[in-house]
Amino acid sequence: MDRQKLMKWILTAMVAAICAVGGAIKVPAFISTAALDSAPAFLGVVFLSPLLAGVAGLIGHFISALTAGFPLGPLHVIIAIEMFIVVWIFGVMHKKGMHVWKWLVALVLNGIVAPLPFYFIISPAFFWGALASIFIATAINLMIVAVVMPILSKVFVRKAGRV
Repeated sequence: MDRQKLMKWILTAMVAAICAVGGAIKVPAFISTAALDSAPAFLGVVFLSPLLAGVAGLIGHFISALTAGFPLGPLHVIIAIEMFIVVWIFGVMHKKGMHVWKWLVALVLNGIVAPLPFYFIISPAFFWGALASIFIATAINLMIVAVVMPILSKVFVRKAGRV
């Protein structure tokens, strides 16, 4: 494995670890495990490919769920895959310069569409009970990203110019 690939995998692991730290910061809710675990994965699109940022989000969700005791059991696999997909789409949109639409798409996909399978898997009551906290957690995560991303982008552009 060449040095460049190794560095990308190390960065991916670091982003996943920071996702886990964010997962310890829960959004208070009656039903759900919503937390601030997706912001680092969304930020990862600045210096990782959409694929690797999605992988970091997937791993980060599993670690976050582990710290919460896997309250939804094997259903966390679905959530982790959804996290991967949402971060990947956000990353693709970011790389293509869709800097306005990526925010709305991420908010709708992660805050509304991602919980939808649980309407059918668990119950409509669970879905409606969890929806507000997941939507709010998504909005908070994206607000954090909106503030930090421009700064992080400037740092990585400056560093890339020197290397």
